Amino acid sequence: MRIGTARESYRADEALFDTNTQRAWLAVLLAALAVFPFLANDYWLYLACLVAIHTASATGLNILTGYTGLVSLGQAAFMGLGAYTVAILERDLGTPALLNLALAGTVAMAGGVVVGIPSLRVKGLYLAIVTIAATFITQFLFSNFDYTGGPGGLTIPPPTLIGQTLDTSFRIYWLIVPLTCLMVLGAANLFRTRTGRAFIAIRDRDISAEVLGIPLLRYKLMSFGLSSFYAGVAGGLWAYFFRVITPESFPLILSIFFLAAIIVGGMGSILGGILGALFMTMVPEILRIAVTWLPIEGDTLRYVSPVRTIVFGALIIFFLIFEPQGLAEIWRRVRRFFHLWPFRT
Repeated sequence: MRIGTARESYRADEALFDTNTQRAWLAVLLAALAVFPFLANDYWLYLACLVAIHTASATGLNILTGYTGLVSLGQAAFMGLGAYTVAILERDLGTPALLNLALAGTVAMAGGVVVGIPSLRVKGLYLAIVTIAATFITQFLFSNFDYTGGPGGLTIPPPTLIGQTLDTSFRIYWLIVPLTCLMVLGAANLFRTRTGRAFIAIRDRDISAEVLGIPLLRYKLMSFGLSSFYAGVAGGLWAYFFRVITPESFPLILSIFFLAAIIVGGMGSILGGILGALFMTMVPEILRIAVTWLPIEGDTLRYVSPVRTIVFGALIIFFLIFEPQGLAEIWRRVRRFFHLWPFRT
């Protein structure tokens, strides 16, 4: 333990940042996020917005799977509910963007609560199959109702915020990234409360949690609702970012993407959701750039490009074998090293 970090009160024990160094690094990070869009080109702004959207959704899934222990493969379905809610509200009512995002999260939350009802009776792989069903049900609804645009989907106008039309990556960055930061901060604060600790108790041993007086169904549904709310808001941001939504935009593979993100980043860790989303988004891009550097011409590139997917999968498998606690544990190990450097334990 580091010297000078002994906690003398419950308030100190529940503090989100327990040292001035952590607060200073947080200020540096926020300053970097504020300066970044003025220095980056459109490509990097695109990636930054995409990472932020994935971070919001991965954080929601981490609340459900990492902290509550309920496996879900329906995150893409809830993102789809949020995206279509935003598209329909923009198309039919033209309501403000922030209100649309809040309603998108609310609609997705309602869907998550319905899907979460079987969680009292089934768990593990069986619960995952239940959530997979949600993905196929939503895709069927999106594809077969004219109100949702059918197979052709919907096109929505760019959002407007404080009189500004967010029609470029630079402008929409100021909607997506700050909102994602608030959502991540809210998730971090959640686990300082009674509700968050009840989630952790259910994950560790649900029978013991029930004996201690924690109503399982209520808190499981609450976890599903919060996770789905995050996914719905992320889906709404996705809709505003790409402005074209089709039923194929939210396939089952996207849910697997987010599950892999929290496993790689570190389940049961807010930082793990952030690092996992960053890793899962950036590694394919780095591999794509690496392939373009190869001295290949003509149709040969068409055969080499799938290697990116193989390398990406191999990286995940290799990572999980040698660091099953995720990127967050590597970061904690690095921090512990510098806490004592240059001294030895």
